[in-house]
Amino acid sequence: MSRQYYIAGNWKMHKTRSEAAELAKTLAGQLKDGQHKYLVAPSFTSLETVAAIVKGTNIRLGAQNCAAEEQGAHTGEVSVLQLKDLGVQTIILGHSERRHVYKEDDALINKKVKLALKHGFEVILCIGELLEEREAGKVEAVCETQTVKGLEGVSAAELANIVIAYEPVWAIGTGKTATPEDAEAVHAFTRKVIGRLYGAEAAEKIIIQYGGSVKPDNAAQLMAKENIDGALVGGAALTPDTFVPIAKF
Repeated sequence: MSRQYYIAGNWKMHKTRSEAAELAKTLAGQLKDGQHKYLVAPSFTSLETVAAIVKGTNIRLGAQNCAAEEQGAHTGEVSVLQLKDLGVQTIILGHSERRHVYKEDDALINKKVKLALKHGFEVILCIGELLEEREAGKVEAVCETQTVKGLEGVSAAELANIVIAYEPVWAIGTGKTATPEDAEAVHAFTRKVIGRLYGAEAAEKIIIQYGGSVKPDNAAQLMAKENIDGALVGGAALTPDTFVPIAKF
């Protein structure tokens, strides 16, 4: 079966509302005839602004994180109920910055994944190894653990709303990209892990994005690989000049 390519832009902590609106408008215009599945994930502060612009277009609205609880005394957190109220469709969870800078562990990420699925969101679950883990030959062990623990308690039916993003941490924002062959090897391995957990058909269906310094000049080579089904784009998602060519590779 052929999986649909899925290109997502993670805007991270960039853009005021007016800047976010300008970018979203340009993308909506330039991607309206695009053949793939698209998503933008602005900061929480710009979600409502961008929601109004992408509504009715072929661009999904994503959030970059959510709280592990539905509501309550959680100062500074944003809940799934609040995100749903804004029209968010997808939540990115377990991004390496959340794992390594903000110290979110697999158990917390898994709690968020299950909560987001319970409320009908699509989830992009990020996995990926640090440079020292790659150098120590632990790539598969790390990615397997993050996948298995991230999906603990997720049913086969719920898996239909899961996308996995493989992001080698050493390649994010560093200008280093895993070679298409390196990336493909981890994607193929991760698909096998899904097969072991959920069966061959589920493994064949699941979309696995690559993230880690995706640029207009390497997107096509990455996407040509059998098990790479899209991209989770960081820095290059911040301007139409770099995101549109990736989105239309």
